[in-house]
Amino acid sequence: MRKKIIIFGATGNVGSYLFKYATEFFDSNEFEVIASGRRETDFFTKRGYEYYSVDVTKPEDFDKLPTENVYAVMDLAAEIPSYMSNYDARKYLNSIVMGGYNVLEYCRKNHVDRILYTQTVFDISLYDHKILKPDLKPNFSYKGDHAMYVIAKNTMLEMMKHYHAQYGLKKFVFRFPTIYSYSPYPYYFPNGVKTKRPVYQMIEKAMKGEPIEVYGDGTYSKDMVHVYDCAQELCKAVLANVDGGVYNVGTGIPVTIKEQIETIIEVFSPKDHPSEIVMRPDKVCGGGFLMDIENAKRDLGYQPKYSCKDLFEDYKKEMAVKRFAELRLKYLPFIDVKGYIR
Repeated sequence: MRKKIIIFGATGNVGSYLFKYATEFFDSNEFEVIASGRRETDFFTKRGYEYYSVDVTKPEDFDKLPTENVYAVMDLAAEIPSYMSNYDARKYLNSIVMGGYNVLEYCRKNHVDRILYTQTVFDISLYDHKILKPDLKPNFSYKGDHAMYVIAKNTMLEMMKHYHAQYGLKKFVFRFPTIYSYSPYPYYFPNGVKTKRPVYQMIEKAMKGEPIEVYGDGTYSKDMVHVYDCAQELCKAVLANVDGGVYNVGTGIPVTIKEQIETIIEVFSPKDHPSEIVMRPDKVCGGGFLMDIENAKRDLGYQPKYSCKDLFEDYKKEMAVKRFAELRLKYLPFIDVKGYIR
């Protein structure tokens, strides 16, 4: 009998690409990858994959799921700040804390070997280290629209420690910086305000051959992680012969803002009319993170594949095929109002 891997949050931006990667990564004779999300959708079933509509905040919904030979659970289901247009901290507590508890109970009852959980890099965002280590203690701001999100995520980590100690459930925690994956819906909601993501603004300017500004001196750098590198790290954790751990998701390679914009121009601008870079040393550039991934390489065999250019070449390809447009665009009114990534 094949081992089952259930991905909660498989209809979200990262979850949908993770599901695609997982179905190609795992030997289908040994593993069955199953999608789950809150939405009612036939996106997966009409492509030949099992899908279960499960609201993780409702314990009764878990009765729909398989109960035999479930080997691993990947939990990406959560409210996130970037899609919350009307701030309501209860949504974090319901989806992350109570939803997480329900996922853990499902794992316990069905003797799941391991749980893979996605944490936010904002739990260590106040460190001024050049490179963030995976074992840093929490250090985050108790102000702002991310505070309750981080608190809820950290609470889930404490519950996972309990289930590991009490029931032997292996726990793998993956700390996410920005994960780059193309979406036909280019907006997010910083502090509740609908805003086009900066990377899409730059791509649009490059496609038109318009000038693009570089804030600061251009040397500010961050880790740019393609969604398939993220997916690789999680999938390799399913196969890893370790008891779990805390792992940063990243490449370990800093990309400067100037290099990022130069790459966008190279990939998207017309060859006969490329965008001009305009330096703006009077404006502040910041907000990204550099991730130490050495223990992921050692424990999981993770090796990032996507360079900055590879990342944007993939964006260009995905813009053409619109792979997940059905999942992204069909539910836009729901996303704008409720903010739930399902």
